Amino acid sequence: MYSRFQLAKKYLHFYRHAHNSKGHGVHSPFVFNFIQQVKNSKSCPPCTAQIETYRRQLLTDNRLISVDDFGAGSHLAKGKMRRVKDIAAASPKSRRLAQLIFRIASHYNCRHIIELGTSFGITTAYLSAASEGAHVTTIEGSKTIAHIAQTFFNSNHFNNITLINDIFDNAIPSLTNTQQNIDLLFIDGNHKEAATIRYFQDFLPKAHNDTIFIFDDIHWSGEMENAWKSIIAHECVTMTIDLFFIGLVFFRKEFLVKQDFRVRL
Repeated sequence: MYSRFQLAKKYLHFYRHAHNSKGHGVHSPFVFNFIQQVKNSKSCPPCTAQIETYRRQLLTDNRLISVDDFGAGSHLAKGKMRRVKDIAAASPKSRRLAQLIFRIASHYNCRHIIELGTSFGITTAYLSAASEGAHVTTIEGSKTIAHIAQTFFNSNHFNNITLINDIFDNAIPSLTNTQQNIDLLFIDGNHKEAATIRYFQDFLPKAHNDTIFIFDDIHWSGEMENAWKSIIAHECVTMTIDLFFIGLVFFRKEFLVKQDFRVRL
């Protein structure tokens, strides 16, 4: 993984070369509309207060819990015994990013949603509110963290979430064998090059014209940047939007010329 200093340098370079946050100079109507109607929107679901109250509770939770980390690790939380508040400070998406992911799922009417990496379930809860009839299947490898997330879902009546407590490589084959086409895939776990590419390939047969794949932390490490480059280059991918912190992948056949955009948040 890159150091904080390396990430800051990379972000500065990204900022200088990306389209501005208003979408000026973007010649794709689809991307311009995404910037104006999705990225720059302030809309949030009615359950926002519940979710953000839960986030604040996690950030003050001093409990020590046993955690199995099956991915590439974390900048902040090392070792098997960790405090809930430390994990909550490092792992879940920020309010701004979680609400952006909600707006993506909502704007494009995503109903069949899969998330790899539940963590404490904050982004999961936002995704569950994306559209009427939405259902989220989310996978979390850590038994203790999965239990905390499931308790939150149960107590706040997020009944359209199915949480699978297993490692990704065990859970994915069953999902790809039984799941119909998916509308949105959010990959927020592992952060290794080979694994990220493998997850992309595993779910690719389930993608349809309007499916969106979202990859977290695409500039987190050299491995993740290599994975992102490989995904961009895939023949089935017709458009990508690099927002530095997350990357969006589209498969729309109406995009006759393949384009890759970098856009400031």
